[in-house]
Amino acid sequence: MSVSEFTQQDYDLIARDFADLKEAAIKRCSNSSEIDVIQRAFEFANAAHKNVRRRSGEPYMIHPIAVAKIVVSDIGLGYKSITAALLHDVVEDTDFTVEDISRMFGEKIASLVDGLTKIKTVLDNQDKNHLGGDVYIQSLQAENFKRILLTLNDDARVVLIKLADRLHNCRTIEFMPEYKRDKILSETMFIFIPLAHRLGLYEVKSEMENIWLRYKEPAAYNEITALINRTINDKDESIEAFIRPIDEALTKAGMSYGIRKRIKTPYSIWHKMTTKNVAFDQIYDLYAVRIVFDVDAADRDRERDECYHIFSIVTGIYRYKPDRVRDWVNHPKSNGYEALHCTLLSNDGIWIELQIRSRRMDDIAEKGIAAHWAYKKEGYLSEKDSEVDKWLNGVKEILVNPDVNALELLDIVHSDLVSSEITVFTPKGEQKTIAKGSTALDFAYSIHSHIGNTAIAAKVNMKLVPLSYVLKTGDQVEIITSEDEHPKKEWLQFLHTRQAKSIVMDYFKADKNAIVMLGKMTLEEKLKGMGMKLTESGLRRLVAATGQKNSEELFFRLALGLVHYETLIEILTNIQAHDKSKWYTKIFKGSAEKEPVAPKKNRMDYVISSNDKKHRYVLATCCNPIAGDPVLGFLSPDGTIAVHKKTCEVAQSMASKYGDWIVMPQWADSKDISFVVRVSIKGVDHMGMLNEITRMISLVMEVNIKRLNLGTEKGLFDGYIDLEVQDTAVLENLIKKLKNIDGVQSVMRTEI
Repeated sequence: MSVSEFTQQDYDLIARDFADLKEAAIKRCSNSSEIDVIQRAFEFANAAHKNVRRRSGEPYMIHPIAVAKIVVSDIGLGYKSITAALLHDVVEDTDFTVEDISRMFGEKIASLVDGLTKIKTVLDNQDKNHLGGDVYIQSLQAENFKRILLTLNDDARVVLIKLADRLHNCRTIEFMPEYKRDKILSETMFIFIPLAHRLGLYEVKSEMENIWLRYKEPAAYNEITALINRTINDKDESIEAFIRPIDEALTKAGMSYGIRKRIKTPYSIWHKMTTKNVAFDQIYDLYAVRIVFDVDAADRDRERDECYHIFSIVTGIYRYKPDRVRDWVNHPKSNGYEALHCTLLSNDGIWIELQIRSRRMDDIAEKGIAAHWAYKKEGYLSEKDSEVDKWLNGVKEILVNPDVNALELLDIVHSDLVSSEITVFTPKGEQKTIAKGSTALDFAYSIHSHIGNTAIAAKVNMKLVPLSYVLKTGDQVEIITSEDEHPKKEWLQFLHTRQAKSIVMDYFKADKNAIVMLGKMTLEEKLKGMGMKLTESGLRRLVAATGQKNSEELFFRLALGLVHYETLIEILTNIQAHDKSKWYTKIFKGSAEKEPVAPKKNRMDYVISSNDKKHRYVLATCCNPIAGDPVLGFLSPDGTIAVHKKTCEVAQSMASKYGDWIVMPQWADSKDISFVVRVSIKGVDHMGMLNEITRMISLVMEVNIKRLNLGTEKGLFDGYIDLEVQDTAVLENLIKKLKNIDGVQSVMRTEI
């Protein structure tokens, strides 16, 4: 931020933006007195931020106005939240206090502002930390996120306003220095995007995802955006032709409805291409058409019947894919989403996803939790329907659990936010929803703790299976119990859900002292066999590295198998600089300093090269970056820099916990080093195809083939080739050449 006198143009800009906000607020507020509060909040904040500018040079007041616009237009919150959004930076950035806000705007608005101020304070303080001392010090950043999520206990509106604040910061992220940009985007992907998804804020989530992709993988973003624009121009008439018969049939049936069309976002297309290893033209659900019908929101049976009636009408016009029908009307998602989805084949041969929703369902899908609360308040939701409330209560249980440390909490909540669910059935046909990846024993604990504690086996689809059996959608599950059975330590190795693990852990706490002693003695014996001794300082290092509260908790988890001996030995011998997993392979060796190294003032002053004598660069094997890839690094105290691709999931997690470790290394302009990279290739097989492919790679492009794995079936071939290349430019040129070979349908870089 900077301070300089505002011009008339600045004042006009602020006035225009606030007029837009006020227009949106009038539609949401119930009376003029609520608008008066918003007006007073604007005038107060505008005076407090007078002559203050953001990094972009625009008046600072534009930011709180923009956040308030998102709060009302995209999230659908009321006047108190709009007011809090306008005031959210006043306490942090000026001399005014929360007590001043309370006196002028009331206790509730002041408590919202106070919650937002605390979040901003802890996140901003993160940037003031420097690396130094013990690299394993428990991350302050993880503690910060715990504080953010703890606001769910007080008032979830604080988190919703924070999401609006984060969205606007993402919109203006181009003005941030690159290292801070990557920290913010990593936090956004690891916590805020999944949080927006879980709270049902689809538009907020999608916009943040697209901004993330635009800065993390700019080349991919630009290419996909160009392909989308070209496809829209080519296919727009086809979509209109697809809609016309549906429109006519619904009108004839006397329905009140609207039809909208949309195309997948660049991020969702990129994600599908990278996770499913498919090319752009192989994405069949590129288009979606949404039917939103009007019906009394209180008549839930009528709502459901209307969805299925519309489904029968449209499937009478077009052929549909039975395996692509998604019934979230009878079984809503955990974020409250309800709709009936099906995929139809148009007369032009295009697969188009159709979404069928009532007006109430559409409001909840677009506005998420705010709309959910509104309908609940008006009596249109029962407690049984409230999946969102169940999830929020579950998060609150995690947050107040004294046994969960901050680092653990961050991973638990992240896993919970991004987890998908499956549907299974009891022997009586009762439907149960459980997290994907759950075992039969997780299911037993989801029914009752006693059933889990006394389980000995399970029957799935009438066949006997072990308790470790991983369930699939549609399974019918019966748990076999014995009153003589009790929980076993081994169960913790395959249990998937937090609830089940917590119950088993509680069971063993009755013998905690003996288990702690066992863990301590076993570790000391293993170290003794290696000629090492567990010192007090070494023990403190281990406690901090694993994020435990104390040594007792460390030994307890060690004996139960939740912490591994090998991990602790690695830490003590300093094999891995600041990471507990074998993610890194040493490739650029400098004479790394022994003393702790804080990030340089200029975080760009790192070149990935063997000529750097102060640092040792290691390339992360979780994402295998090559020269030319957009990358970020994590600097450890001994001078080692771990280099990841910017889109790497491991890097997102680390940056969310250790944002102060981030540096921005640049690739050296060197042709002496080569990288192994994998390309997946598929197409129509013909005589001499393999020869053409290998000739293009080896003779024309002079690229070395490290491994080749191609197979053919029914006239089609597919597989992968591992190659040695100098950088992404060589790789992209090679991919372009391979695509030009007759019969080759797709070539794309994939993970090794």
